[in-house]
Amino acid sequence: MSDDASTNGQDGSAPAEASLLRHGNQEGRSAQQVLTFHLAGEEYGLGIRNIQEIRGWTAVTCIPHAPPWVLGVLDLRGSIVPVIDLRRRFGLESAQFGPSTVLIVIRVTGGAVERNFGLVVDAVSEVYDISPSHCRALPELGSEVARSFVDSLATIDGKTVILLDARRLAETLHTGRQPQAAQARPS
Repeated sequence: MSDDASTNGQDGSAPAEASLLRHGNQEGRSAQQVLTFHLAGEEYGLGIRNIQEIRGWTAVTCIPHAPPWVLGVLDLRGSIVPVIDLRRRFGLESAQFGPSTVLIVIRVTGGAVERNFGLVVDAVSEVYDISPSHCRALPELGSEVARSFVDSLATIDGKTVILLDARRLAETLHTGRQPQAAQARPS
């Protein structure tokens, strides 16, 4: 448990800042567990129930004519998993892969279809339980691309974490386009 727990009231109530919970605290059952990670100096998060595993960077098999953000594929215990460079996918500056570079394997289920893919990120950070009261909609930025991946913004320990939508990330991987919901929005 982090030092933040010491700021709770004697009755076990959460600090004034939150029904924000860290590291498996069982208060606030409506909280969503989120794995956070770093990418180009920002902190992002994905719902933990979509995370299949986290592994160190491993070379992949390149596939000709794949979109530029698809680094290739990885054989993961007999399953072929496409690997996305999230920096490239988001149009961010490239960076050398180092010892903290990790591959987050995501599993998204939609009906009878299950999609697995890997996301290369700079480093993993923490797992938080985030209360819906700490999540805010992304403001209008004039870019549907930003809205197509971002689910919401969460305030955690005084910082803003960009929460991503795993389902919409999977859609763009398989279609090479922005998700339909984002394309259909009026400008």
